[in-house]
Amino acid sequence: MKSHELLYLSTADVEKVGLPMKSIVKAVEDVFREKGEGRTEMPPKPGIHPVKDSFIHAMPAYVASMRAAGIKWVSGFPANQKRGLPYISGLLILNDPKTGLPLCVMDCSWVTAKRTGAATAVAAKYLARRDSRTLGVLGCGVQGRTNVEALKVVFPRLEEVRAFDIDAGVLEGYAKHVEAVHGVRVKKASTPRQAVVGSDLIVTAGPILKHPKPVIEASWFGEGAFACPLDFDSYWKSSAMRASDKFCTDDRGQLDYYKTVGYFGGIPKVHADLGEIVTGRRKARETPEERIMSMNLGVAIEDMATSIRIFELAKRKSVGRWLPL
Repeated sequence: MKSHELLYLSTADVEKVGLPMKSIVKAVEDVFREKGEGRTEMPPKPGIHPVKDSFIHAMPAYVASMRAAGIKWVSGFPANQKRGLPYISGLLILNDPKTGLPLCVMDCSWVTAKRTGAATAVAAKYLARRDSRTLGVLGCGVQGRTNVEALKVVFPRLEEVRAFDIDAGVLEGYAKHVEAVHGVRVKKASTPRQAVVGSDLIVTAGPILKHPKPVIEASWFGEGAFACPLDFDSYWKSSAMRASDKFCTDDRGQLDYYKTVGYFGGIPKVHADLGEIVTGRRKARETPEERIMSMNLGVAIEDMATSIRIFELAKRKSVGRWLPL
């Protein structure tokens, strides 16, 4: 038997590779086009839930055109923040599609953060108004930051972020970061309503809760706005979601699966998933007045599209450590 090695990439290694957000947005758009054409394999992600409102999910996927096959084993534990630990953590494994042998093991926290923001940007590219200038953000953690970064790729004229977080210190740090790094004015909101009402783009990025107490009212979801919840229906009341003229998602199968385990009891009928939108099989935004929501659950094809590029770039830059299998 021949000996085999795999590349190990730590969090620092993944960051060192330096894959830019513009490339990640393109990769995620490309992979949704592949999905829309029926050229991906991605079963709904199974999971375990050791602690209330926590999850550990297995996320496998295969994208033939990208020669990307693998699985992400990712956890989300809200109480970790009180312990000084990250909410999201885990590992991602890439396999050789020809032999099945593992090619790479990498930390998945950076990948998850960036590809989630990129998926929001792809959805907004097709479903938001092109003249969108203001962004409302509820939850100013990692996703609050990467979503601004990604949306700036698609909306370079983004002018203002209206941000809310239950932790005043987190909000203050977020405002300084966004203004310094992205050159976008941040208006610190004292209530969720102040962040949402009047915003062209709305991103909610709190913890995913099995039994949430949502606050966003239908009247807050303004004419012409685009919304992308990253925390399932934790922030949005059923009436607010049903106010959508078009309700979309990143994957119908995933959404249907989550309905069977107790989530999304009050959502409207799904108009399209992002694969259908990107390929033009279903209509995107048709009028400036439409209220459109894309319920992005986070799907494994995004991870494969991003991680395969990190792997190839890491090899070219000699980043990481080769380990015997």
